[in-house]
Amino acid sequence: MKISLKMLVGIGFVTLFLILSTVGSYNSLVAKTELMEMTLNQIDNQLEKRKSLIFDLVEIIEEYTTHEEEISVDLEEISEKLMKEETTEEQVKGDTIVSIVLPRVWAIVEDYPNLKINENFIQLQEELASIENRILTTKRAYNEASREYNISVRRFPTNIYASILGFKEVDYFGTIDEVGNRLKIKEKFWDGQEFTAENSKIGVLRENLLTADIIIVEVGKQHSVAEIIAFMVLIFVLVVVVFAFTKQGSKQASKEYDRMFFVEFSTQKESTITFDNIAGNEEAKENVMELVDFLKTPEKYQRYGARIPKGVILYGPPGTGKTLMAKALASEAGVDFLAVSGSDFVQVYAGLGAGRIRNLFKSAREKEKCVIFIDEIDAIGRKRDRGGLGGSDESDRTLNALLTEMSGFKGSEGIIIMAATNRLDILDEALLRPGRFDRQIEVGLPDLKARQDILKLYMQNRPIANTINFESIAQQTVYFSGAKLENLVNEAAIYAARENASFISEKHIDKAFYAVIAGEEKKDRSNIKDGERRITAYHEAGHTIATKLLCPENKVTKVTIIPSTKGAGGFSMNVPPDSMYHRKKDMLHNIKVALAGRVVEEIVFGEENITTGASNDIQKATEILVAMIKQFGMNEEVGMINYDILLGQSGGVDQRLAKICNKEMKKLYVETKGLIKENIHLVHAIAGALMERETLKEDEINKIINSLLR
Repeated sequence: MKISLKMLVGIGFVTLFLILSTVGSYNSLVAKTELMEMTLNQIDNQLEKRKSLIFDLVEIIEEYTTHEEEISVDLEEISEKLMKEETTEEQVKGDTIVSIVLPRVWAIVEDYPNLKINENFIQLQEELASIENRILTTKRAYNEASREYNISVRRFPTNIYASILGFKEVDYFGTIDEVGNRLKIKEKFWDGQEFTAENSKIGVLRENLLTADIIIVEVGKQHSVAEIIAFMVLIFVLVVVVFAFTKQGSKQASKEYDRMFFVEFSTQKESTITFDNIAGNEEAKENVMELVDFLKTPEKYQRYGARIPKGVILYGPPGTGKTLMAKALASEAGVDFLAVSGSDFVQVYAGLGAGRIRNLFKSAREKEKCVIFIDEIDAIGRKRDRGGLGGSDESDRTLNALLTEMSGFKGSEGIIIMAATNRLDILDEALLRPGRFDRQIEVGLPDLKARQDILKLYMQNRPIANTINFESIAQQTVYFSGAKLENLVNEAAIYAARENASFISEKHIDKAFYAVIAGEEKKDRSNIKDGERRITAYHEAGHTIATKLLCPENKVTKVTIIPSTKGAGGFSMNVPPDSMYHRKKDMLHNIKVALAGRVVEEIVFGEENITTGASNDIQKATEILVAMIKQFGMNEEVGMINYDILLGQSGGVDQRLAKICNKEMKKLYVETKGLIKENIHLVHAIAGALMERETLKEDEINKIINSLLR
């Protein structure tokens, strides 16, 4: 039998029509599946939040029941059940936490009336009730989505290719009233008018209808052989054409989904960094070095019943070597080093941060012994706001996941978690408690000897002059961190390379030092007027003389009126000695030194000619004065109180405090003016020398002052 062209065109149109109509049904099934998966993800996040709240609840109960051995055993069993991961299928069949764990917790609480009135307990109980309501609501939403999905899977002709493509009916959550009992049907009267009624298959409704002599007739739609054959053709076309594309797309989507939950971390095992590469902070280094022994010979400590620390948090100013110590620990112990940043876990999509935490710990367990290092942990570890009950943000969910993971592994596994932060005070208390981050080690700024050692360490592989005095450089670099000292040495090497010098000399280090502090000297100074140079000279002379008279122990290593690339018209380098404490007298003197530049401008040029050059000085003086009054109790009118605690760190401006600060600042300004007027001849001498030479070093300054004080 010959097939005509018209017949082929007709078959093509029919096939195309069937493909288009079926693709619509297929896309509908895919959309409903994605909706159910999204709802299940929400349920998983809510279950994680509930588990974390119950952990906190158990901790509060433990504080009240430490003397009850039976209850302690019961609480341990509860914690074990909480640590057990429940699959979605187990959640569908029955919620273990709701059916077993919570009843046991509430049974213990009934025996402790004082526990019921504890504020933390009440707040946790309210949060738990709130999260339970959200879980119930989300489960109902899942049941509704599942009902729509199951109806689509059962309906002809969708059920034919649904079974082939792997779409199967799903179960409902058993904790909700059976969804099937709430199904409605849409029918028509004999005259064609539509109506909606409860499903007549429900036993009670069916019985009532029969009692009223209403006959129920169920008529199923009959499909012709041609329709069935047509849909079989559709299945064939769908398998050959559509399935090939969807399979490829599904693989790509699966890879993308897995990639979103995967956190990228750097792995270093054969690192060359050791504790010999770290100078200064000897106490912190010894604490970290002890962890190497924990990792290498854990049985030695287990024999004495010692618990190996689970976590170590390094805190201190930026650039002090916290990350370097963590790398040295992993290198010395010969274990993997998994380094991540706290910001890697802060994402806009709900659940991604928590998923990445779980993925990180899973990777760590696969490596057996390793060091997990989380830099800038304050990005996810900030104190949680317990004030609101309306849910938590992504950071809270991520923190809860971290707390759960840290509670869920044993120190004997050979995994040590290290973290670094500049702000230990803002971290959540639950993160810092024993059993999580057991040790908090301060990595502070290096002292004088440590700065010498750091400078020698960074200079050892560079060509340097024999005349370099490391002690002198260390004395000038007060408040320099290790990273800043490394930058200083690197800048000096760059200056030496520019000149093609044979070695790095003191000249290069001196130039690099002032470039790091104030910026490089401005080469084009043709637009600077003589009047402006004179104002700058007197301003810096005021700082210099005030420092020499009020703080003789400080070193004024350099004074210059050469403008820098950082915008400074000039500067005087005032280097204080290393000290553990700041005395009230010294702080007042530092305020006067800061005010001296403006005072000299007013005395020499008149009040109407003062300039904006003192803006940074005023800021510095204000910071010192406010700290004295608010934090250190160094004001008689305010007294021995901490203003931040008194005002709850609200950040607002207190008018009374502003008046007290203004009053004290005026008093110090008047005292500074009196000091400068008495020694104005010294100011004129230093300013004149600056106008002539532009830059004065300490020996030149001392020579000028000593010649006038004789």
